[in-house]
Amino acid sequence: LKYRHPERAPEVRVRYQPQEAHQVLLVQDNGLGLDLAQGQDKLFAMFQRLHTHVEGTGLGLYMVKRMVENAGGRIEVRSELNQGSTFSVYFPR
Repeated sequence: LKYRHPERAPEVRVRYQPQEAHQVLLVQDNGLGLDLAQGQDKLFAMFQRLHTHVEGTGLGLYMVKRMVENAGGRIEVRSELNQGSTFSVYFPR
């Protein structure tokens, strides 16, 4: 729970949501959130980090995206700064 908000207990919710064309895995947290104005492309790029005050290599989300795409899926994120993020992972049926 590297990117947790310092003023609240961390929460992570994992849900499955079947859709007609996809199986969707949703991962939601109440962490720091992200400023997506910097671009979702940067978020999933190798060696890129949006939170520099926390140690990391910038490989985690890059590797997740590659694995999801190699399985024929895609990943999207919705986020609000200081509120948390929801990652939606779409896998083909």
